[in-house]
Amino acid sequence: MQVPLLDLKAQYATIKDEVLEQINEVLDTQRCIGGPKIEELECAIAGVCNCKYAVGVSSGTDALVNSLMSLGIGQGDEVITTPFTFFATVGSIARVGATPVFVDIDPVTYNINPALIESAITERTKAIMPVHVYGQMADMDPIMQIAGQSSLAVIEDAAQAISATYKGKKAGEMGTCGCFSFFPSKNLGGIGDGGMIVTNDEELYHQLFIMRNHGMEPKYYHKYIGGNFRLDPIQAAALLVKLPLLDNWSQARRKNAAYYNKKFKETVVQTPMVSEDCVSIYNQYVIRVPRRNEVVKHLQSNNIGCEIYYPVPMHLQECFGYLSQDVGSFPEAEKAANEVMALPIYPELTNEMQDYVVDTILNFLS
Repeated sequence: MQVPLLDLKAQYATIKDEVLEQINEVLDTQRCIGGPKIEELECAIAGVCNCKYAVGVSSGTDALVNSLMSLGIGQGDEVITTPFTFFATVGSIARVGATPVFVDIDPVTYNINPALIESAITERTKAIMPVHVYGQMADMDPIMQIAGQSSLAVIEDAAQAISATYKGKKAGEMGTCGCFSFFPSKNLGGIGDGGMIVTNDEELYHQLFIMRNHGMEPKYYHKYIGGNFRLDPIQAAALLVKLPLLDNWSQARRKNAAYYNKKFKETVVQTPMVSEDCVSIYNQYVIRVPRRNEVVKHLQSNNIGCEIYYPVPMHLQECFGYLSQDVGSFPEAEKAANEVMALPIYPELTNEMQDYVVDTILNFLS
């Protein structure tokens, strides 16, 4: 049996005609930059996130960069974040000239540990950037309280968590702004790169809007040095087809996660822990296992897709060597990097396929 980590072809087969119809509509109008599809998607995503405003951008990475630039964060400033994340989180901070300041993770949820944030704040700290890893929101109440006490912005890196909730509030709703990715593998994935920023701050919304188009308003008049962060309407067209299906897809992932949890119960496999405050969308289903690297190779040799998110925490990446963080600096992030792995969790997965995955893992470890 073959079980891919993700099967986008299976998803596309169910919506192909509608996607092509929407794309052809864009091509027929030749509104290939901006236009009504972008505005419609922005309005829809703002609604999903319980936010007043949304700004479509070219990628989840550019959502972070635009947010930092629009908040005036740059050279000499510090942004507190987690070392256990995808590169874009930390790379965006460095790209605007600010310094990433790391805080270790909660060993159970893999999200930033709020109890460690306050001690990392200095007079140069301008923002906190929590990451909602694997589709579960970080513990936001204490983060927002700390930010409020120190007058810090909170940029939610919600790239993996669109429509996830924390105490009934949506990802992107609680922070100063929230950043999403429409990379094809996401729960709400496009047909290429794309992203979105949401906010309830009207002034920030206007700044984000201007900055995504070279800091230009009106045309050819540049008050700010912005960037080309525009979202393509072809991406918006495809996403508008997928968005109404997002809740059902996420529910299917939760159902698949529950099936895995039942199968792995009372075994050496540590399944994901979702806080009672949260509803996860399971962008990834991540387990901890002994002999992780051997298990990965065994699954791959048996035609089962799997992935390690993330094998090297950001403080140990060569490009961030200038931060002078050694092995042992953030032990929980380092331990997770050596023990976690993701299994197939996509909606089209069958119980038979999941049984094959579980049996292959448990038979190997026994």
